[in-house]
Amino acid sequence: MPAKSRTYQPAKVRAALAAQTGALRAAVRQLCARPDAADLLERPAGLGEWRVRELVAHLAVQLDWVPAHLDDPLEGRPPLDLLHWVARVAESAPLLDAGAREHAAGGFGGDPAAVAAAFDRAADALLAVLAGPEVADPERRFEIRLGSMLLSDLLVTRLVETVVHADDLTRAVGGAAFPHDRQALAAVTRLLADALADRAPGGAVELRVPPYAVVQAVEGPRHTRGTPPNVVETDPLTWIRLATGRADWAAEVEAAAVSASGERSDLRTYLPLLG
Repeated sequence: MPAKSRTYQPAKVRAALAAQTGALRAAVRQLCARPDAADLLERPAGLGEWRVRELVAHLAVQLDWVPAHLDDPLEGRPPLDLLHWVARVAESAPLLDAGAREHAAGGFGGDPAAVAAAFDRAADALLAVLAGPEVADPERRFEIRLGSMLLSDLLVTRLVETVVHADDLTRAVGGAAFPHDRQALAAVTRLLADALADRAPGGAVELRVPPYAVVQAVEGPRHTRGTPPNVVETDPLTWIRLATGRADWAAEVEAAAVSASGERSDLRTYLPLLG
């Protein structure tokens, strides 16, 4: 089990988040400019009962969360690091669902042009904060319901939101692959790989997600040299989908998107890591 959460370079996180936000803005604008945009917004998003409209609204809420609450007073909530955020974020699912539905019925409930304009406002708000001095303070904290995080760590959680839900949006409406920022994809891959090692500490299985992450996990004989007896290897997006419950382990193994060798290499017991 990692002694503590991996650290991420704040300047790179901010740049990656700005790039993801810009790409998401472009994707939402493109979606809302399509002749069939009104129908696409009503299409199921593949996330419970959400339509694409709720997904876009949720994304906007996540982008705007830091700008909207940056100056909220601290209440002294317990410290929360990134690994514990991954382990506990599912606790917030009912509130996140309610927020997405509220925004989908409000500012995101109009025609496609209104949806695009509302998303633009959320993106603009985050980009302005990322370019400002507040986020450069390495000691600045930000409180969410689950606890008190370093603001720099909170921005990593926004990378998770933008990477995971950009992928959701692309799969819901089709089209070209989303142009994820490389640093954003790397950070999310590493965080979720570390979360596996945190949930299932040990050294019996080596998880490889090239080119971004290698971790050892699962209780059992620890590998020290040579070829590990239990190896799981996959690509970043497949790993992210598995870790967030978007993909089924057995199906991905069957499709050869996951290579799993060794008697301890079946990770389905530990997945998903993030609800």
